[in-house]
Amino acid sequence: MKRPDWSAGNRLELLENGEEFFPAVFAAIEGAKHEVIIETFILFEDKVGLALREVLIAAAKRGVRVDMTVDGFGSPELSMNFVDGLTEAGVRLHVFDPPPKLSRRLKPFRRLHRKIVVVDGETGFIGGINYSADHLIDFGPEAKQDYAVRVEGPVVAQLRRVTGEILATATTQTPSAGPTAQRRWWPSRAQEPRRSDPSADGGRASSRGQAKAVVVTRDNHRHRDDIERMYRMALHAARHEVIIANAYFFPGFLLLRSMQRAARRGVKVHLILQGQPDIAWARWAAQMVYDRLMRAGVHIHEYCERPIHAKVALVDDHWSTVGSSNLDPLSLSLNLEANLIVEDRAFNRVLRDKLLALMKHQCKLQKIEETNAHRWWWRLGMGAFVFHVMRHFPRWLARLPRQAQPVMPVAQTPVVVSASQLPAAEAWQWQSVSALSGAPRETCLSKETAE
Repeated sequence: MKRPDWSAGNRLELLENGEEFFPAVFAAIEGAKHEVIIETFILFEDKVGLALREVLIAAAKRGVRVDMTVDGFGSPELSMNFVDGLTEAGVRLHVFDPPPKLSRRLKPFRRLHRKIVVVDGETGFIGGINYSADHLIDFGPEAKQDYAVRVEGPVVAQLRRVTGEILATATTQTPSAGPTAQRRWWPSRAQEPRRSDPSADGGRASSRGQAKAVVVTRDNHRHRDDIERMYRMALHAARHEVIIANAYFFPGFLLLRSMQRAARRGVKVHLILQGQPDIAWARWAAQMVYDRLMRAGVHIHEYCERPIHAKVALVDDHWSTVGSSNLDPLSLSLNLEANLIVEDRAFNRVLRDKLLALMKHQCKLQKIEETNAHRWWWRLGMGAFVFHVMRHFPRWLARLPRQAQPVMPVAQTPVVVSASQLPAAEAWQWQSVSALSGAPRETCLSKETAE
């Protein structure tokens, strides 16, 4: 890992859930003059995906260069009508590593898991929020709790460079119609939009143009463990407090040990993990390390309101991160990820207030005696086995094949389906909004002990 390329003079705004994130992104796209670049793991053809489609079509029709890359596993099926409306307007829609049609559910490894937006090289967004209705509260009990960052300033150039690396590998896609058919599919260096002025009005931005920030990525070539190393460096430097909120928690041995050591030297280490997981095994895997962490003095809070999808952390009163990387084998050893690392007291304070509110009002603090009382002897043995396996799994996973992963125009992939096939795809995308919103659900806050 090379020395981080910190950029000063950035304005940052923390965005919580889809209610804050989607309007901010759509407004930025509506104001775009030159280009819009989007990377996302999930694009669903629901009310959020349809709203994004409309603003992208409008931008392309007024001459804005629009490139969007979705993951072939995370976004497995889009209707022909949905796709045609985008491409006919001039939007270049790419699919990262589309799996073969007969095995589209069987390629979960080495995915494009990043969530990034860059508008005119001036405004950027990064975080964990996908383009799907389950990031909105009105989705019901399965609505996800998550965060993203809106950023203006020099660090946006880093976001643009990261997205440009993916687009540079894409197969050139010529739109079938629309006003942008004769434009270059990717701008030359001379055409890059100007950077925003950090002294301009920041609106609701919390950092007031003074934040230092850097984009840190994880890939399968030069940056295989950069995000994990940034976490470990921050934990080693911690003096007072660490708060980590993460959806899928199953860290490697070195990162786990860094948390234990921080707690043992007197740092208050708080973990906010899933109490109502959207994937059943996520909580079970995390609980395998509860005992060791709590014995070292780590405080574990299970978020019980809804599934938590966050990938955020803070250390002391100045360091924080928001991004796409979970602390699990897929994110730390396989997927393409991106996190924004921030050194700024104002932004840290905003994030801390949000996380403290979760811990106080919507989490259940785990107690070691209660956790052990509800664990059968075989689970205790399994926990010890899993702990030792974690010493080696990053090396094992890194040996999985790293064949070239194409970035292809959507029309050349099995992602596009007919309208008659779409209901099956929607059924796979969890459950319907109406069914979930009316379903009664018991939360872990109502239980006397942790399961």
